[in-house]
Amino acid sequence: MTAAESGAALQGKVAIVTGGASGLGRATALALAKAGARVVVADLDARGGREVAEMIDGHFRACDVSDLEANRALVEFAEQQCGGVDIAFLNAGVATGCGVGEDFDLARYRRAMGANLDGVVFGTHAVLPALRARGGGAIVATASLAGLAAVPLDPLYAANKHAVVGLARSLGPALARQNVRFNAVCPGFAESRIIDHLRGMLAEQELPIIPAEVVADTVLRIVTGDGTGECWFIQAGRDPEPFRFRHVPGPGKPVGI
Repeated sequence: MTAAESGAALQGKVAIVTGGASGLGRATALALAKAGARVVVADLDARGGREVAEMIDGHFRACDVSDLEANRALVEFAEQQCGGVDIAFLNAGVATGCGVGEDFDLARYRRAMGANLDGVVFGTHAVLPALRARGGGAIVATASLAGLAAVPLDPLYAANKHAVVGLARSLGPALARQNVRFNAVCPGFAESRIIDHLRGMLAEQELPIIPAEVVADTVLRIVTGDGTGECWFIQAGRDPEPFRFRHVPGPGKPVGI
């Protein structure tokens, strides 16, 4: 379901979007609002976040997603301003900027893990009571194709995105009994600040950049669908769909039997 097709499919719903000041978060906040949802935009970029919130007649809240209490305050703010929460798009993320060798930088590592993984874990923990209070809801986390494949050039980014993928696959069935659906989106090189340092390389190799709106449309398809525990890949020139994971082989027969 695209934003144009969704009409008022989310009329009366309340959504939180982290990293909503730009890129994928901005596009998704716009799409959710167009579909009828009231949106709370969260970001450390106050200027950009307020601009998006004003565009959609929503609300803005400054939030460092790597801080557990900041996530709790964000949810409390959404409940106070909008009466509850039905949808959380846990999207905030940053580039890693270092590896594990001589270029390892502890501060950069902590910053990336804090935004890309802690932000999803803390955001989920904070929003679950609000979703349960509404009878259920949907959480979508931003992972990456880097969470589905090996990324030798940026193993730490791959590590935190693989963790988000594992979280989505595990929490999907775990939260189903609470009527909470948890899924992830796994875009390739999509239009956002996180690829700024890669734009030269992408241009040289003639690799297409996925429009942020394609990711936003996929998020809408997920929150208006009924799947859970899915990780939707988004790749240029392909229709987004849940990635099909292979099953882990079961135990074999003991030797000698």
